[in-house]
Amino acid sequence: MLNRVLVIPVVLVAVCLLVATQPCRAEQQDQALDAGLVNPGYAEKPAWFANSFLDIREDVSEAAAAGKRVILYFYQDGCPYCQKLLDTNFALRETEDKTRSHYEVIAINMWGDREVTGFDGEETTEKAFARSLRVMFTPTLLFLDEAGRVALRVNGYYPPHKFNAALDYGVQHHGKDPTFREYFASVSPAAASGQLHNDAAFLPADSALHDRNGRALLVLFEQKDCAPCDELHLDILQRPESREQLQRVDVVLLDMWSRTPVQRPDGKTSSVAQWARDLDILYAPSLVFFDEQGAEVFRTEAYLKAFHTQSAIDYVASGAYLKQPSFQRFISARADALEARGIHVDLMK
Repeated sequence: MLNRVLVIPVVLVAVCLLVATQPCRAEQQDQALDAGLVNPGYAEKPAWFANSFLDIREDVSEAAAAGKRVILYFYQDGCPYCQKLLDTNFALRETEDKTRSHYEVIAINMWGDREVTGFDGEETTEKAFARSLRVMFTPTLLFLDEAGRVALRVNGYYPPHKFNAALDYGVQHHGKDPTFREYFASVSPAAASGQLHNDAAFLPADSALHDRNGRALLVLFEQKDCAPCDELHLDILQRPESREQLQRVDVVLLDMWSRTPVQRPDGKTSSVAQWARDLDILYAPSLVFFDEQGAEVFRTEAYLKAFHTQSAIDYVASGAYLKQPSFQRFISARADALEARGIHVDLMK
């Protein structure tokens, strides 16, 4: 039974091999550390994951009645690739929205002792259930169709472009023709660049962000594996209208998972990751604006095209946020003003 609570808030396939006495083999841990991953121990699951009584047949039936399918997510504490799935993939708004729209995700600790009622109606434990399904790696995700059959099995970590393709495949197909490999080849989604796109006009990441010259501050919280971040920097922020707006604010680009110290606008010093947690940064890219006194005044946490991005900067740089509390009304008025000057506004370009 699903009882969920909603809270408003490489390209290589990587896996952790399951060994009863240790979560990952030493060489895999070394590879994980080299890839910028750490063994985090227990990982908090997203609040929107299903809170299930682990009667799998009932979960499948209830999900089907709601027009969704079920994903069984097998994890283990201390698996860096499980952490990367949660932190990197689900830090992308598109990925979370797609998952929540089409699936109920049920987390199962493959070493756990909670009671599970399996596909055959027999009661067992999480670890016995995982063993019966030959779960050998974490993360392992089983995409179930409306009849409880496995439509797709994902062994290990998929980067966001491939994981999103798996989400699409799991909604449409039943594990037969086409195979996921054939489907993935046909859609050929573009991988993220895997890098941050700093700019010579941005402040250095080690700047004293509390010591500025009376200008608003825009902090770009991003991550390396992020196609929307690539689009933001390689397209949207390169446009003349965007460059004009950027000149009105100080800008700093930060890796939201970095443990590098940062001097925050409030005068405190912490790691970037800790600051992101303190600000409840959940998505990449997140654009967070601070006033001259170091107080947050506005943020965007959704996928925005050029006009909305430019408008967000203008909203803060012009001080309009002090007079007009509705960003949507500001956007509408700004669009009308530009149209009146003969400048056509296309919200989707």
